[in-house]
Amino acid sequence: MSTLLVTHSACLDHVVPHGHPERPDRMRAIEQALSPDKFNSLQRIEAPIGSLDHVALCHNEHYVNELHHIAPSEGLVYIDGDTSMSPGTWEAALRCVGGAIAATDAVLGGKASNAFVATRPPGHHAEVGKPMGFCFFDHAAIAARYAQRKHGLGRVAVVDFDVHHGNGTQDIFWSDPTVMYCSTHEMPLFPGTGAASERGEHDTVVNAPLRSGEGGDKFREAFTALILPQLKTFAPELIVVSAGFDAHWRDPLANIQLQESDYTWVTQRLMDLASETAGGRIVSVLEGGYDLQGLKDSVNAHVTALMGA
Repeated sequence: MSTLLVTHSACLDHVVPHGHPERPDRMRAIEQALSPDKFNSLQRIEAPIGSLDHVALCHNEHYVNELHHIAPSEGLVYIDGDTSMSPGTWEAALRCVGGAIAATDAVLGGKASNAFVATRPPGHHAEVGKPMGFCFFDHAAIAARYAQRKHGLGRVAVVDFDVHHGNGTQDIFWSDPTVMYCSTHEMPLFPGTGAASERGEHDTVVNAPLRSGEGGDKFREAFTALILPQLKTFAPELIVVSAGFDAHWRDPLANIQLQESDYTWVTQRLMDLASETAGGRIVSVLEGGYDLQGLKDSVNAHVTALMGA
């Protein structure tokens, strides 16, 4: 089996204000990153539109209906200072959900070893009933819950190495003993959550905050000393990765100094753990990454590692 790449051109149609970092060019950069010949063996499919039933696995009905109601037919609707909707946003957000679902089905159905879902907008800041931080639906969380509901998995882990804490994913699974959420992130930084003391009702939230200016050594230490041992004890049957690449040293929105080699390293360590507990099954979902060159280099490294190349 090979690695699956899931994407869709509709993700270009989520238009943001001029100068916004979460821009359509991110998708073009990833397409360029995955165009060399070494990626020819990737299985490539288009992300289907996710259903509202899938969205409802992690978000309440009132929120989803209200978001659909305010989606514009022209211009931009501003939800907060960071988050806005254009006429293409609703479909793009549903393609993100559908892409995560399709990747989960492929990996758990034995059609792919693992998968990378290259869609936007990102998702891990979206709470049960609130959009924020560029995010509308939490695709990683939806994939994890779908794996349980559709495929009958007992334990799923979401591992988030975006430079911003995934407050939405933590919110969704805070009281759930069957899903472990693990995060490295810069702190203090938006959204202000993610202290090491935040552990969830069943000790299944693992936060490993990093300080401004820290780099690969502290990042790897956080995984080696804290996250990987607790993941191994939890023994997930699937690992969903919230793959944000904004901890790269080039990124303009934070100050963590990761190199491409750090993304190779963490991907390989998660693959090792998945081989032990989850039959190698990993679904990786794009989150942040706002310097286009840093994003290209990091995605190249991450997907190369997923392919075992």
